[in-house]
Amino acid sequence: MSASISFATPKSTPRRPPPALEAGVLLWLRRNLFSSAYNTVLTVLALWALFVTIPDFIVWAFIEAVWWTDDPQACRDASGACWAVVVEKHRVMLFGTFPYEEHWRGVIAIALIVGMAIASAFKRLWSYWLFVAWLGVTAAVLVLLLGGVFGLTPTGTHQWGGLPLTLLMFVGTVVGGMPLAVFLALGRRSRLPAIKAMCVGFIEIVRGVPLITVLFMASLMFPLFMPEGVTINKFLRAQIGMILFFAAYAAEIVRGGLQAIPRGQYEAADAIGLSYWQKTNRIILPQALRIVLPALMNDIIRAFKNTTFVSIIGLFDVLGATATALEDPLWVLFALEAYTFIFVLYFVFCFSMSKYSEHVERDLSKGRNL
Repeated sequence: MSASISFATPKSTPRRPPPALEAGVLLWLRRNLFSSAYNTVLTVLALWALFVTIPDFIVWAFIEAVWWTDDPQACRDASGACWAVVVEKHRVMLFGTFPYEEHWRGVIAIALIVGMAIASAFKRLWSYWLFVAWLGVTAAVLVLLLGGVFGLTPTGTHQWGGLPLTLLMFVGTVVGGMPLAVFLALGRRSRLPAIKAMCVGFIEIVRGVPLITVLFMASLMFPLFMPEGVTINKFLRAQIGMILFFAAYAAEIVRGGLQAIPRGQYEAADAIGLSYWQKTNRIILPQALRIVLPALMNDIIRAFKNTTFVSIIGLFDVLGATATALEDPLWVLFALEAYTFIFVLYFVFCFSMSKYSEHVERDLSKGRNL
């Protein structure tokens, strides 16, 4: 007689949620703001400072502010901010010395550059055609700003200014400086002594002087080395100086990425018979640029802010144009509001580039830590 044995299958019980202190907002607060006695004291002091300053700031900036008036006396009589200075002087601040009746060309130029930058943020659009589109947009922006064709009034580069000048110089700096930076980084690691010496010398000399010095050299000294009768306009000279300065710093960042690649990657590429340029283009550079992306984006953001230095050599970027607009004695007392507007403008551009860099970094890191 055989006995049958039955096994009872345990019933699965639903998982209980974690305690409130181990998840959600309370966990974030405990880890980031109240993780220790020192952090708790700093958090309390910061909250007290915000409590003291924020209400008065809101009253000054919004409640008692003057938003729209063409009479500066109304701003002087008010106890709040005078944002009317931005309304009154925004065209000078945004377009500088560009002819007033041609500001619509500057608006279109800004829209084209910003639109292409937004389109370039979508990964599915990354292709050869995106590069072609950038070339086309750059040509269109130059036609708009220079004029002389399609019935447009000719406008010299000495009349360019404001935000179009800032954006165009920034795009030119990054687009022209990145390829040069890559070649300098590769040249510095070259086994050919002459190429390595030239790259090292260029990088160390440019990195050893301030950007102001580079711009003065490009603006004042560079024409002395040109043949007699040959001149290059000031904008192009400043653009060349910005490109060289950016390339020297970015080259060291790229070189750091190249050194971080394991030796096995080079040996594997050599083992399958890839040439130097095939190995560099398909295996080494993609990995190196992914490694140095945060530092490289930091240098790109700095290049955007460095465009303010061109006002020293007589080009009116958006910051220089704002300073020119505030030379009006009727509105000179409200420089704080005008520069606050420029601060917000720069913050929007720089913060957008920073957050996009984080997004690309996360996207490229998917699957690496599995």
